Amino acid sequence: MHGSRSFVAGAVGGIVGAALLFLVLFLLGVTPVKKVTTIEVSSPTALASPGTTSAGLTPAQIYDREATGVVEITSTFPSSGTDLFGQPIGGGVSVGSGFVASKQGYIVTNAHVVSASGRRATKLTVTFKGSGTQTRTVAGRIVGVDTLSDVAVVKVDAAGLTLNPLPMGDSNTVQVGEQVVAIGNPMRLQFTMTSGIVSAIHRNLSPQAGTNIYNGIQTDAAINPGNSGGPLIDASGKVIGINESIITTTGANEGLGFAVPIDLAKNSFTQIIRTGHVAYPWIGVTMEPLTPDVAKAINYPVSHGALVAAVAPGSPAAKAGVKGGSTTVTIQGLQFTVGGDVITAIDGKPVTSTDDLAQAIGTHKPGDTITLTKVTRQGATSTVKLKLGTRPANL
Repeated sequence: MHGSRSFVAGAVGGIVGAALLFLVLFLLGVTPVKKVTTIEVSSPTALASPGTTSAGLTPAQIYDREATGVVEITSTFPSSGTDLFGQPIGGGVSVGSGFVASKQGYIVTNAHVVSASGRRATKLTVTFKGSGTQTRTVAGRIVGVDTLSDVAVVKVDAAGLTLNPLPMGDSNTVQVGEQVVAIGNPMRLQFTMTSGIVSAIHRNLSPQAGTNIYNGIQTDAAINPGNSGGPLIDASGKVIGINESIITTTGANEGLGFAVPIDLAKNSFTQIIRTGHVAYPWIGVTMEPLTPDVAKAINYPVSHGALVAAVAPGSPAAKAGVKGGSTTVTIQGLQFTVGGDVITAIDGKPVTSTDDLAQAIGTHKPGDTITLTKVTRQGATSTVKLKLGTRPANL
């Protein structure tokens, strides 16, 4: 087991694209929360230097300032039983990366570094870089895991440690072509730095089957097994993402690395620090993408939007009167559930796809009230208000 997951380029589960076959269960979102007053999560200017120029820091300067804020996480997993010969099934040790988020000892990493197949690691060790080749290893514990955003928080006893929290950046301002570095522990080579650029933004990543991370960052900075959970850092020295996965045909770096955007990660780890878990907004609908070709084939009055295939009983959408489909049809070999409403706007902003709706809902938190514009198959347009619920734990 490695700390960084790899997958074959021809079977990229994280790129949603235009595959009309998939039903998109709207369950994801980014939940802004207030900063916890008792936790001093590092500010964007925490490591600013009077000598820093607008051109940014050199990779050497970034490493000198921030490598001690990066950690190696070794996770020991229990076996899930024994085979017919009495040998343990599963289990083992995984090595990944993480970075310090506060002087209180909170460390951010990927969920899959400390949790595998629904089982959390039973033992964690966290290794810090000291001066030169010196390191220090301490015990860690899992505070919480958010598999939907692939973010987890680990806690160490801060007593006796000199912790170096890394400053957080703004992933919404990331631009293609800007310089970045990654610091982590690839192939168990501790505290390795690689450099490159942001290759693309707005990538959809899939940390687990049926979920999506929107606005993922793609980079050609070398990412390998063991880099998972480590920071992707911009030229100003701020963390803009958490290195999460690679596309590879060999199991090693091919210049196609991906990072969870730090704005999404901040939402997750701030909630985990405060409550131990993450609450996502939920409306309770299953959606299908509506394109002009599909709309024409099923005789719908609008050509773009989120086609509601089903509505969960008792959900916010059900209470607001949103209707799901009732008939299954096949179009060019693909099945669609038709007859339901098409959501065309949220709070007055156009929705042209299921991704648009998911991202728009994701800017809210449970309990917020939103306004949906919907169109029936018969062409009647109306707006409805609904109060966002909390995604059920079993979804």
